[in-house]
Amino acid sequence: MAAPRPPPARLSGVMVPAPIQDLEALRALTALFKEQRNRETAPRTIFQRVLDILKKSSRAVELACREPAQVDHLAASLQLITECFRCLRNACIECSVNQNSIRNLDTIGVAVDLILLFRELRVEQESLLTAFRCGLQFLGNIASRNEASQRVVWMHAFPELFLSCLNHPDKKIVAYSSMILFTSLSSERMKELEENLNIAIDVVEAHRKQPESEWPFLIITDHFLKSPELVKAMYAKMSNQERVALLDLTIAKIAGEEPLTKDDVPVFLSHAELVASAFVDQCRAVLHLTAEQPTGDEEALATIRLLDVLCEMTANTDLLGYLQVFPGLLERVIDLLRLIHAAGSDTTSIFSPCASIKAEGDITNVAEGFKSHLIRLIGNLCYKNKENQDKVTFLSEGSVFHIFEGNAKPVLPEKQVFIKLTLCAKRPAECRRGAGERSDPSP
Repeated sequence: MAAPRPPPARLSGVMVPAPIQDLEALRALTALFKEQRNRETAPRTIFQRVLDILKKSSRAVELACREPAQVDHLAASLQLITECFRCLRNACIECSVNQNSIRNLDTIGVAVDLILLFRELRVEQESLLTAFRCGLQFLGNIASRNEASQRVVWMHAFPELFLSCLNHPDKKIVAYSSMILFTSLSSERMKELEENLNIAIDVVEAHRKQPESEWPFLIITDHFLKSPELVKAMYAKMSNQERVALLDLTIAKIAGEEPLTKDDVPVFLSHAELVASAFVDQCRAVLHLTAEQPTGDEEALATIRLLDVLCEMTANTDLLGYLQVFPGLLERVIDLLRLIHAAGSDTTSIFSPCASIKAEGDITNVAEGFKSHLIRLIGNLCYKNKENQDKVTFLSEGSVFHIFEGNAKPVLPEKQVFIKLTLCAKRPAECRRGAGERSDPSP
């Protein structure tokens, strides 16, 4: 007669299989930990047993890294690893007791080492990707709202895990590793990012490729944009496509529904210095755009976005004063307006009246949009600033409003009226001597 089966163990009153030794037992625990009351009453010994299974199964992955032919024999081990991670992931949900118990067993170090082995395998089997994703989810959950766990995750994961995962071809792996980074970041750890700029740039690139993913977006808006030193260092190393992505989020932050706080203003004044300096240095790049390839020059497109940011910054009263006195900015904008006017005689230029290029944004045409924003920026820089008003009148010899006169395609007359009203606020006589335009807005 066969020996009687041992009775099932109990998890504080809840029936669970015992002992934990196979896949079905792990799946049962994973299901039990979906309920808060089971998570809160789980004995620490269960997590030790799960960890033992995880360590044992990870040996097969280590072997496959040394002997690639063994990858084909990983199926059973990957199933167990996946369920171990699911079980631990669920156990950590809103339960600091379990987070602490699991962390104190050094499970975080084991998990990170195993995830790095997954990346080393460089195979795209779905079973491997599933284990990879579940491991990252576990690290995100154990770090959630738990500073002690965040420190340990950071200690083990930074920088190798983020360098390995943020540029992974699998979108979920990028999203989950971004979640871990967002959860673990602090003002002190931001300093370490300045020494590992590739991680920060990978986050921006992840947002550029997956704008719908919330974690890269939140890392940039809630952490990166609060560190002018990091942003300045990143910007110098970024591609122009990445710069455009970062500048887009800067615009979103400034023009968002929530105004900048008192703590935000000094930070964005530093950003304003970076943006204005970059625009002054490279604004002529936009003249390279041609009607045949309106989006072919990435440096020019980054310059266009710099102008967009400056328009939003000068529309903010906390940032306007700084930019109104920024050395060379107003002069360079007026000079660029002249050059664009001259470029209009070249039929290959995007600024030619014959060009008709559709933009991807909310402007009807790349050239008109850029001219419009130049005029808007001049108007903003002159707002209630007599010195700049005099400077524009002197530098343009009084003809800024008519610089596009004679073109076959007149450009945005309402913008010309706007800048004229701004400049003539204290010069009614000069306004009347203009081109006969009204000096007050039409009703």
